[in-house]
Amino acid sequence: MEIDDYIVATDSKLVDLASQGDQQAFEHLYTRYHEAIMRLFEVRLAGDKEAAEDLVQETFIKVYLHLDAYAEEYTFGQWVYTIARNTMVDYLRRRTDDVSIDSAARAPIAPIATTPTPEESVIQSQRRTHFEDSLAELTDDYRRIIELRFIDEYSYEEIADKLGRPINTIKTQIRRAKAAVSKMILEKE
Repeated sequence: MEIDDYIVATDSKLVDLASQGDQQAFEHLYTRYHEAIMRLFEVRLAGDKEAAEDLVQETFIKVYLHLDAYAEEYTFGQWVYTIARNTMVDYLRRRTDDVSIDSAARAPIAPIATTPTPEESVIQSQRRTHFEDSLAELTDDYRRIIELRFIDEYSYEEIADKLGRPINTIKTQIRRAKAAVSKMILEKE
């Protein structure tokens, strides 16, 4: 493949090529997602660029080693983000495990908050309301598909079986329904 072909290739195509040993394909996937994952880690680590870069590298090593496990029911970006999130959780666990007993006694590490702040609760409530209002405005067909996929958490295959439609039709309808909901939510905010 020519360089231009890699640049315009879909993530799925690049994953297929990388799974077959095409290093350039994996480099293009890395380039596409490196910056976003780096920002995610920098925010979580309060700007510690060195630790963030280490975690990015660890994430993409896991991605490379498990490319064959990637399933297209999620976007490649969602899959990479999930691996990054799990890498961050592992890192935070290791970091608290590495603290000596003496230093832990002197300066206890504050646990990561698991409950939202009052501001976050209000924002989540507003977003939920916008989502529910937008969902109510969808056609019955789109609303049913969104509910099956994102509320009931059915896979594409399960939705296709349940509704008796081809899986590609379901994927297209989910993409269109998500776009419609997103547009409505943005208009409400």
